Amino acid sequence: MARVTDRAVRLLQRVDRAGGGRTADLFLYAIAAAFALITALTSTLLPHRAWGAIALWPYAAATVLVVAQIMRRTLSGRGTLAWTTGVLAALVPLVVEAVQRAGGRTGRAQEEVLVVERMGERLLHDGTPYLGRDAIAALPVDERLMGYSPYQPGMAVFGLPRAAFGDFWWTDARVWFAVVTVGALALAVRLLMPVGEPASLPGRSGGPLSPLGTPMSPALVRAVQAVAVVPICALTLATGGDDLPVLALCLLALALATTGRWGWAGLAVGAAAACKPFAFPVVAVLLVLAIVSGRWRSFLPGAVGLPILVLIPAFLVNADAFLENVVRFPLGHGLVTSPAQSPFPGYLIAQHLPGGRLLATGLLVATAVVIAVRLVRRPPRNATSAALVCGWGLLAAILLIPSTRFGYLLYPIAFLAWAPALKSDVSHRALSNHTAAESPRR
Repeated sequence: MARVTDRAVRLLQRVDRAGGGRTADLFLYAIAAAFALITALTSTLLPHRAWGAIALWPYAAATVLVVAQIMRRTLSGRGTLAWTTGVLAALVPLVVEAVQRAGGRTGRAQEEVLVVERMGERLLHDGTPYLGRDAIAALPVDERLMGYSPYQPGMAVFGLPRAAFGDFWWTDARVWFAVVTVGALALAVRLLMPVGEPASLPGRSGGPLSPLGTPMSPALVRAVQAVAVVPICALTLATGGDDLPVLALCLLALALATTGRWGWAGLAVGAAAACKPFAFPVVAVLLVLAIVSGRWRSFLPGAVGLPILVLIPAFLVNADAFLENVVRFPLGHGLVTSPAQSPFPGYLIAQHLPGGRLLATGLLVATAVVIAVRLVRRPPRNATSAALVCGWGLLAAILLIPSTRFGYLLYPIAFLAWAPALKSDVSHRALSNHTAAESPRR
């Protein structure tokens, strides 16, 4: 595992170093601009079209700026450009769509936003964010899909502002998705920043800057771009958004684990798992790493205890409603079929082969078993190994799940892109400092 990890990280680092990182930057921003243009012109989803019409311009401007930097042969400002482009391509369209929606304009939010807000309303008034099977069956046929809430109970927290205060732009669930995403991402970046090094000024030699004025390593710049700039992430945050806080909390957990803060790492990934099942594989991988590191006692209470804690109210009020929404519906046993039907191998197998759903499920289970056996026999020894296992494992799962979405690819993209940043010397220095600070108390 360690040898495979080192090879993968070295490959990513070689790609990143080409042209001082500018070659990959140019490719990223140009592809993003093309993606936004195509989305604005051809998407059948109105929120996506609105996003593309706005995001096209910051992506195009970033492309032009990178060309200018290549011509001037300057390497400064890459981090600042990544953060700025992320704000303009994700947060600005999000606020515009939220304001338009609050003003009565339709087609300015994906269905996930409405589902989460209804979860918050039910939690506030009924004590559980879920409708039971009978209640869903009583809805008109064309409304039954929206009656399902296939998330963990913690996701309902993002819908509470609208349930409590009414229809304002700032009560839109996406705004609170963004608050958690930006906060977790900024903290993760801060944890991985150089320790005790002077900040570089724009226009001078030195590393690209973070918003905090400290030089960012090239690997960390690429990690930020993977979440803030990549169109699949910016589009998701602006129009739907529920995956981004889960992803950001998982990345924060990896950064916390890298720097030896295992108790906080458990709380971060536990909060992610309390919102969406996609975080559970990350919990499992980090638990193995915590066991290998001898820190599982610090990690376990938050990582496992927090998801269990948020389940208690839902089970006490209506356990069957939870099972209907979070277990039966995603497995295809609900009253309606999930609209998640991206043409990945698992979906194609399920749709076009005899007994295809069972076959795809079997392949998914077999893959999970192989990964679990490998984790036991060759457990990850550092956060980089853990991030790579999460990335490749989730990629395999997304490709084999019978009902999945193209947007879920943001998870493996981010984990694989963050792996080199977690391996940096900065992380090891921070870990050494944290360990030294704790040693007198042991």
